[in-house]
Amino acid sequence: MSDIRSLFVTRLYRAALAEKGPQVDTSELEASCYSIAEDDEAGQEWCEANDYPGYTSYASLTDLPWRFPIFEDVKQALDLHVAAFAEELGFDLGEGSLQLEDLWINILPEGGTHSSHIHPHSVISGTTYVAMPEDTSALKLEDPRLQMMMAAPTRKKAAPEELQPFIYVNPQVGDVLLWESWLRHEVPMNMSEEDRISVSFNYKWV
Repeated sequence: MSDIRSLFVTRLYRAALAEKGPQVDTSELEASCYSIAEDDEAGQEWCEANDYPGYTSYASLTDLPWRFPIFEDVKQALDLHVAAFAEELGFDLGEGSLQLEDLWINILPEGGTHSSHIHPHSVISGTTYVAMPEDTSALKLEDPRLQMMMAAPTRKKAAPEELQPFIYVNPQVGDVLLWESWLRHEVPMNMSEEDRISVSFNYKWV
């Protein structure tokens, strides 16, 4: 009898942010994101200079949990989710730990996209979702082996999820998604007339 096993599994963690840590009011978090975006002139200038659609605090504000109590609550909840995911991944952290490296706001308007990328200097990356209007874009995840499949045929549409070259995940408001930072991902075009708002983050091993 043949023996077929799944090797080198890529994990994706999904949970409600509220399952762990302080309770975060997503309406308050959304209002905070807009307030910060309105006041962050350095972030606005960076977005304009780099043709970033909408707003991100990635290049301007590196201390959101220190500045705003609601983001400290988000951090405390994320710390617990990341610890649970690290346990699932079987990480041997030794005397070290996974700590938040950076956390930033993303406001993506209609027509905005975030091109395919990885987070090479981190261990775990992820996003928690603040506003996800109907018809907004999913998160698109790419099989990390894809670049080595030059001669492979395409997969059948009915092939199991773990065999597909791309996976689309449609998170709900209040969800948190976590993945290992080497996993390539992107946000396709937001087709909704309303803003897609999220808070993304990286954790490093220290």
